[in-house]
Amino acid sequence: MDTLSKNASLPLYLQVKNNLEAEIRDGKYGTDERLPSERELCERFGVSRMTARQAIKELERDGLVFSRVGKGTFVSEPKIDQQLRNLTGFSYDISTRGARPSSKVLSAKIVQADQHIATILKLVQGADVVELSRLRLSNELPLCIEVAHIPHYLCPNILINDFSNASLYQVFERDYGHHLGRAEQTMEASLANTRELDLLQMIAPASVLRIERLTYNQQDILLEYVTSAYRGDLYKFHLTLQ
Repeated sequence: MDTLSKNASLPLYLQVKNNLEAEIRDGKYGTDERLPSERELCERFGVSRMTARQAIKELERDGLVFSRVGKGTFVSEPKIDQQLRNLTGFSYDISTRGARPSSKVLSAKIVQADQHIATILKLVQGADVVELSRLRLSNELPLCIEVAHIPHYLCPNILINDFSNASLYQVFERDYGHHLGRAEQTMEASLANTRELDLLQMIAPASVLRIERLTYNQQDILLEYVTSAYRGDLYKFHLTLQ
């Protein structure tokens, strides 16, 4: 058993957290390696289950570990740092970091634009819109839920593509001649809802970064409206201002 200082000014959960953090940084636990369970931490440090749980929560808050429902707590890769200078897609961003991107199509269909989507895409209400919803993964770890709405008249028959493998931006350029021009993006942090917790394999309460993105082609025609929810514990965005 590792002995903690019961009389120290530092709370026990932070002492446990600091011990585990030092072991992670020293390489005792490698990326994607499972940490000891709460029960094992209780036995090792002689603390309560609540203390062990709080120590793990602090490591999660710092982005050092992540939880998988029913599987335990694992050491995180360094947070994915997306540079907000270039107009690129998820697959490109993940690949350039040496990881393996993949996608799971949650739904792919033609819908009629409601008032909200029609206003954003500058269409008449009821116009045909491609709705593509995907779960985006890096090395099989879910990172993001992404829902794209695309005016159907700009890319007829686009859903013949298998978007579990195909890049949407590559299809835009290859099949329809839509070369990307610019994008407008907003983001905010919030708590994940029940569906997001399930798909992103997070344990409540957990935070997500909500992104809204409008992408235009080089003729300044609006190609897509995308809403995304990124795991807050595994992703960060880097903005360069000039």
